[in-house]
Amino acid sequence: MLNFIICDDNPVVLERLSKMLDAIFLKNNIDAQIGLKALNASDVIKYIEDNKFDVIILDINLKSNMTGCDIADMVRKRNKNAYIIFTTGHLEYALIAYKYKTFDYLPKPIMDEKLEETILRLMEDIEQAPTKFIRLNNNKTIINEDEINFIKKDGMKLVFCTNSRNYEVYSSFNKIQSCLPGNFVRCHKSFIVNVKNISDINYNKNTILFAPNNFCSIGAKYKNKILEVLKDGNFSNNLEHINNGKSNVN
Repeated sequence: MLNFIICDDNPVVLERLSKMLDAIFLKNNIDAQIGLKALNASDVIKYIEDNKFDVIILDINLKSNMTGCDIADMVRKRNKNAYIIFTTGHLEYALIAYKYKTFDYLPKPIMDEKLEETILRLMEDIEQAPTKFIRLNNNKTIINEDEINFIKKDGMKLVFCTNSRNYEVYSSFNKIQSCLPGNFVRCHKSFIVNVKNISDINYNKNTILFAPNNFCSIGAKYKNKILEVLKDGNFSNNLEHINNGKSNVN
């Protein structure tokens, strides 16, 4: 599921934009949610520090000591792949906005048709970026790869496990592995794990742990492979305590 942030200092505009987006998601069968509706920059900054997000729609002139451009600068330092869409009634800001690798610029008042056109173009762009997003079916169910902790084989289905929810699709490991980057590693006959999201490993119980309470198993056949990846890959800061020998190793 794609996670949107919207920020505007006008509560009426913010609520209208939220309703417009929800209607577009529903009309076009887009698997997305608005994770945050913010009236000020501080709420956005706090949210992006602790949450994953895919799209942020920002008013440039927030009538505060921080502008939408200031937020965009912080976003880019944390997430180089997020889609940034600016809104403003001041056309002179347009050229400044594109400095932050802006996906689109929406002049106010925002029209339903223009917003829908932008969102549909954004979806097309996502679908053409298989190294970052995985499209599970024809219903526009799209997962950011970074959100996936592990993929579980369950009969004829694959279950994509994230912190927020699980996604089920009829497919096979052989088919999906060709779409995955190198940080996804087979750790069991029934599991493929995203090494970036590992929080700890209990080798006594042959279990891989993820925050907050997710876990999957390590198969004997794949144990050496996982050890090799953790030793040489160094994919994430989450693995520093493991690579330094401070995990639950026998």
